[in-house]
Amino acid sequence: MPIVRVAVANIRFPPTPEDSIALATSAIREAALERADMICFPECYVPGYRGFGRVISAPDPTFLERAWATIAATAAESNVGVVLGTERLVGDALRISALVVNRDGSVAGFQDKVQLDPSEDETYTPGVERHLFQAGPLRFGIAICHEGFRYPETVRWAAMRGAHLVFHPHLSEAEGSNYRPNGYADVSNSFHEKSILCRAAENTCFVVTANCASEGSPTTSAVVNPDGTVLSYQAYGKEGLLLADIDLTEATGYLASRYKPACP
Repeated sequence: MPIVRVAVANIRFPPTPEDSIALATSAIREAALERADMICFPECYVPGYRGFGRVISAPDPTFLERAWATIAATAAESNVGVVLGTERLVGDALRISALVVNRDGSVAGFQDKVQLDPSEDETYTPGVERHLFQAGPLRFGIAICHEGFRYPETVRWAAMRGAHLVFHPHLSEAEGSNYRPNGYADVSNSFHEKSILCRAAENTCFVVTANCASEGSPTTSAVVNPDGTVLSYQAYGKEGLLLADIDLTEATGYLASRYKPACP
């Protein structure tokens, strides 16, 4: 089974929705120069996450359709698959989502965030189902931010169905004078990074977690091996692409396959 090169867009939060398109397309083109097969962006990168005190214009389906079309065209030109953190309107309901674009620019589908953080309840509506995606030899799932950090079953669902990898778009920024980490999942860090190590090890699959680059962020982008060790991570606050070559034969899903629901 071949090696798959993954890129993680550890780039700055977009100042405006229009900037989110420009920054995303630039990152896709850079990933192509690095011979990446797939690139993953942070949570709601287009048009930008509605939280942390930021004011973002009202949800606009016309803008989103244009943004997705532009990013899909860039994916096709660059021959790079894309997992784009975004939002989408389903009827009148605004959902946190991830758009999956194939290397030829066709849309594979969306994975909505099913398990919201309590702080998101007034802004977003939860999704209702999970999906598995295929990109060449790579099978993958997506667990978005809170659901990947706190709910093991969101990653296990994909691993039990043969996923080699679960992408984890998230957004985490400094809060006041909080501790500033230096190494991924260091003992002094918050539990969030350690939970990503657990999600990989307890399911014997890779986990790729994507965050924006920001000063003092308590988490960063990383790629975690199926044994729960760190393959690579981005320096905290450093903007750029994190690249990792993933050997799919290492993602056996063995522990996920042995899962049995707890007795009532």
